[in-house]
Amino acid sequence: MQDFSTILSNMVKSIVDNPDKVVVTEHTEGNEIVLTLNVAEEDMGMVIGKRGKIAKAIRTIIKTVAKLDDKKVTVEIK
Repeated sequence: MQDFSTILSNMVKSIVDNPDKVVVTEHTEGNEIVLTLNVAEEDMGMVIGKRGKIAKAIRTIIKTVAKLDDKKVTVEIK
């Protein structure tokens, strides 16, 4: 079983300027795992990317990894 919060955290820490401020919390809603990503305000643009491309790529990677374990995972960026 994958640790989705660790995968997300490591991915995001590699692209931001303040990796120590990356916090991922995980909770379950029914049969779905919800990961909430919090980053420093000044790093938000790096995580979202132009027209949301980076955020979409992050969500796609997490969903693909989750599918390997037959899980449904959603990523919320705050």
